[in-house]
Amino acid sequence: MDWQNVVGMLIWTAASAVLLVVLMWLDSFFTKYNDMAEIKQGNVAVTTRFVMKLFSQGYILSQSIIKSNDLLHALQASVISFVILVIIEWIVRLFLRKAADLNLDQGTKQGKVAHALVAGSLHVVGALILGACL
Repeated sequence: MDWQNVVGMLIWTAASAVLLVVLMWLDSFFTKYNDMAEIKQGNVAVTTRFVMKLFSQGYILSQSIIKSNDLLHALQASVISFVILVIIEWIVRLFLRKAADLNLDQGTKQGKVAHALVAGSLHVVGALILGACL
């Protein structure tokens, strides 16, 4: 490994970290509660969902990096995947609310880890599928 590879790794890692922060910040607009405030208060359900979503976004980003030699292309694929995940999660949450009277956001905010696991698993499964499609 030469210095050019090390510099490249640093650039890709820094760009990826910035993108992950931005995506998680954008994601906070789609929840009915403040992730950071709930995490600071010790809400394990919100923390569980947050970690699962962060892992999902990281996985998608890692798959886009593996399959791309172009940093901008990899970041773009991650952003598009994020949008797809948000849309799919919204549809599934709506379906669960109507069909099963299950409000994932409300339950997660109330500290119900089961709700958080269901909400987070939507992202993990979506990430696995999207990662395979890249």
